[in-house]
Amino acid sequence: MEIIPFDQRDGDIWMNGEFIPWASAKVHILSHALHYASAVFEGNRAYGGKIFKLEKHTQRLIQSSKIMDFEIPFSEEEINSACNATVKRNSIKDGYVRPIAWRGPEQMGVSAQGTKINLAIATWEWPNYYSSEDVMKGLRMDISKWQRPSAKSAPCHAKAAGLYMICTLSKHAAERAGYNDALMYDHEGNVAETTGANIFFIKDGEIHTPIPDSFLNGITRRTVISLAEKNGVKVIERKITPSELSDFSECFITGTAVEVTPISEIKDFKFVVGNITKKLMRDYADLVRS
Repeated sequence: MEIIPFDQRDGDIWMNGEFIPWASAKVHILSHALHYASAVFEGNRAYGGKIFKLEKHTQRLIQSSKIMDFEIPFSEEEINSACNATVKRNSIKDGYVRPIAWRGPEQMGVSAQGTKINLAIATWEWPNYYSSEDVMKGLRMDISKWQRPSAKSAPCHAKAAGLYMICTLSKHAAERAGYNDALMYDHEGNVAETTGANIFFIKDGEIHTPIPDSFLNGITRRTVISLAEKNGVKVIERKITPSELSDFSECFITGTAVEVTPISEIKDFKFVVGNITKKLMRDYADLVRS
């Protein structure tokens, strides 16, 4: 299947308060964000033309910008309205929505207090992140050599562009080795998350998941925890060491893009796509389209 480059697609992008043709949505080469990663973004999904948990995503976008020491020049209500309008204008049914805010080219250097803050929203059809075949049998994961930094070393609770540098490196290495993705440890050597999703393990009918102290406490993560608890499944948030991976029977990941996706393998550790994982997959699919 031919992949259309993202700068050559049809439609309109909302940018700084107005719609412009897709191909015209450009930034200058000397934008601060390109050189110093001063950008935050969100990943929303639309189901049947309706954006799931839009308000939560917009609130996180605004919070991320504050952590990154800038203020988006649009209110929460204006951003929500613009996201909905962008989905409608591009006739998106099942798709992805990408708001991004960044520092412009007004000042070049580490200090950037004189830069203008920009906001753009793009959306495109995107029914599935992984193929249905991969999802049904479970993804295969490598283990990254890169570790998630501590909250004292990076703004890890912001959805900031710079934090994804080691994710790209990790995913590329995993794909070259024949895996779908990679598990990342945190700065203490404990299990953290994958390159773009939170991770859960199941043992004796209970769910165990890492404490999100050096990575995002994902919106989908919190949604799935709520679904599990409604089903009477106990969820334990704690530090998980790599030596424990052999103790778990099931494993799955969560995220706006990946939704609820089972894991069959993390390097030498094997997991089954079991009943609890399947139930959460069904429940989440029903919820986002309700």
